[in-house]
Amino acid sequence: MAGVTERAKTAHRAGRALGLVVGLAALLVVCALSIWFGSKDIPFAETWNVLWHNDGSRDAVIIHSVRIPRTLLGLLVGIALGLSGALMQALSRNPLAEPGLLGVNAGGSFAVVVGISVFGVGSVSGYVWFAFLGAGAATVIVYLLGATGRSGPTPDRLIMAGAAVSAVLYALVRVFILMDPLTFNQFRFWNVGSLSGRQMDTVTQLLPFFVVGIVLALLLARSLNALALGDQTATALGAHIGRTRVVGVLAVTLLCGAAVAAAGPITFVGLAVPYVVRLITGPDQRWILPYTVLIAPILVIGSDVLGRVINQPSELQVGVVTAFIGAPVFIWLCRRRRVTKL
Repeated sequence: MAGVTERAKTAHRAGRALGLVVGLAALLVVCALSIWFGSKDIPFAETWNVLWHNDGSRDAVIIHSVRIPRTLLGLLVGIALGLSGALMQALSRNPLAEPGLLGVNAGGSFAVVVGISVFGVGSVSGYVWFAFLGAGAATVIVYLLGATGRSGPTPDRLIMAGAAVSAVLYALVRVFILMDPLTFNQFRFWNVGSLSGRQMDTVTQLLPFFVVGIVLALLLARSLNALALGDQTATALGAHIGRTRVVGVLAVTLLCGAAVAAAGPITFVGLAVPYVVRLITGPDQRWILPYTVLIAPILVIGSDVLGRVINQPSELQVGVVTAFIGAPVFIWLCRRRRVTKL
């Protein structure tokens, strides 16, 4: 009997490992499609040639200056949103939690509005740092508010503080855009969530934040598994609950703050991808986080490609497409299955 159980476990691990290989292959295919497809039709043979030999032609400029940076940014944004959502769900033990609960999106949006209205910022490269600083500041405020009291920064306190801070910041955003129509016209293009118009300097500026956030998130896998058993059990198993939550909040801030700064607030990814992954892998964070690293960017990059091709020569922003794709799928999952407990 023990031998049968061990063989079943081995087969299950092999199946999950195979799933990672399939996910990686799918991600590579989606990245290739992102480099190939666009508003300008470039044959595949020409795309492949200029990808490896930049001859300075117009097609080469499009591939190297527009599509490759856009694809890399979609990869990083997808990973960041997916991991930050998985961390939030694990930290709060709420399968429907998402990064916006910590006020990250609200903080980034408010800072961008201030940058446009007060400092006259009018470019994506200028939005980046305002959005990142705003997202970080909002998360710090939420954490400080949630840490008040003897029990410290519990999940319930953090969520309540995040909801309160987000409500205040979004109200201030509305005040700014109602008082200044020009600010609204500039803000609405950033607020919809898009990868277009981003250059390689956006990738390089934010890459350190993405990398540090990804490393911190992956290192938390074992601690998050212990945390899912409850605070008392986690402590008995040797987990440092306070440190895990602090590092988790820091990782969410870095990941989601950088993603919001780079592409604007893209919804659904951080909420539904970890939920769907958990249906595939089970509750083990050592599998949830790697699967999320692969599936979340597939959704983001795939949605970006779809937005480019369905409305040529114009395009739909990735934030719009992810909402159209993801919301019905998520509703269907919720109706077919009971919400998975953490």
